[in-house]
Amino acid sequence: MKTTDKTFHIDIVDVGCAVSQPDKTLLESLEANNIIVHYHCREGFCGACRTKMLSGKVSYTTDPLAYIDDDEILPCCCIALCNLVIKVPQ
Repeated sequence: MKTTDKTFHIDIVDVGCAVSQPDKTLLESLEANNIIVHYHCREGFCGACRTKMLSGKVSYTTDPLAYIDDDEILPCCCIALCNLVIKVPQ
């Protein structure tokens, strides 16, 4: 797992913006910025938080077990490695 001590800008299409927290998963960072993302397990098992990543790069804190497409991420178990543009399901 790669970690970073930097914060990054997260642009959420049709929702707003957030700032990543270097010591938190992307889901926790979004929640800290009052961005609602549906989730269940918080560990990459269920895939409920599946989110489209339009640009950027993330690192997983644990290997996700839920199925994701090449353009999707699981915010519950990843951290931002740079500025991101994502689209969360509404």
